[in-house]
Amino acid sequence: MKIDAKKLIAAALKAREGSVSPYSKFKVGAALLTADGEVIGGANVESASYGLTCCAERIALFKALTEGKKKFIAVAVVARWDGGAMPCGACRQLLAEYAPDAKVFVADTADLQTIKRFTVGGLLPGAFRLVS
Repeated sequence: MKIDAKKLIAAALKAREGSVSPYSKFKVGAALLTADGEVIGGANVESASYGLTCCAERIALFKALTEGKKKFIAVAVVARWDGGAMPCGACRQLLAEYAPDAKVFVADTADLQTIKRFTVGGLLPGAFRLVS
């Protein structure tokens, strides 16, 4: 399947509208592309107890997994951050477990035409995985 990075970035931008970020005001959107072409969006959700906050990437991934989706080929992340906000370590670990071969696209909402491209493996080489 050909991945349209611009379309996936646009979906992440739309998902960003659902951000619940009353403390930081830092809105992040993510869009996860499944192997069958479905796009699942997610936005960050904050808590006054910061450790309970959840990133947009994990929200999208958890939504997809709980809806029975198992194969993912790409994820896009957008935020207003110079060069785009990169997935955090926790998001990288979960993507490495559930979407190890996925492409990762990152963009700044101030410049959606400049898209950084990565692989999950490139973002987290040697990721921890259980042996089955």
